Amino acid sequence: MKIGQFVQILAILLLIAGFVQPVAAAENETKDAGTTFYNAGVQLLNSNEYQRAIELFDQALASDTTMIRQSDALLYTYQGKSYALIQLNKYEDATRTVDQGLAIYPKDFMLWNNKGYSLFKLEKNEEALTSYDMAISIDQNYTGALINKGDTLYKMGRFQDAIDAYSKANVTDPGNKAAMDGLEKAHNAAAAATLPITTLPPTMVPTTLPTKTQSPLSLLPIVGALSIMGLLSVVLMIKR
Repeated sequence: MKIGQFVQILAILLLIAGFVQPVAAAENETKDAGTTFYNAGVQLLNSNEYQRAIELFDQALASDTTMIRQSDALLYTYQGKSYALIQLNKYEDATRTVDQGLAIYPKDFMLWNNKGYSLFKLEKNEEALTSYDMAISIDQNYTGALINKGDTLYKMGRFQDAIDAYSKANVTDPGNKAAMDGLEKAHNAAAAATLPITTLPPTMVPTTLPTKTQSPLSLLPIVGALSIMGLLSVVLMIKR
């Protein structure tokens, strides 16, 4: 075999090897269990099949997460699972899932928002506000967290603070219906809370204490005394 032919054959073999290797890598990637479970979970989540999506996200988390971590799919797994749990009203489970995700991704504003909403539903309003503030500190233009913060403040009766949150949401997303509706109800509540009271209710009308009265002086004792004195005078004159 001539050297030229040998070089040509070697070049062809190298070309084939260079083509086969990426294809094999792609096949191995698609066979990654974590990726497979994650992709299936996302499809179910988009179809509103929340319980089945949760089961597949759990399988993804139980698998080798090396591949999905590299593509941020691991982050989306925690986001998706917590969202699905919220849709099923499983707020304590959602909070635990978010905390697991935040242990790896402490700067993810969506996880903080999901935690805030779960805590809000669990009547833990102060903790919910803390979570929303964390989300907003990471992304000041995150309209969803601003609206959720406004809803929490409104529920707590802090109407002026709620107005501020809704107003910021209306700036980050002008015309947002939830922000505008929240702003209107907060303004109405604040106005009603500051209306002056002009009349007292019946039970609050002040009453006066009864006063002591004096009986009028009778003239009968005086007249009687004068009569007796007159009779005594007449008797004395007769005796003289």
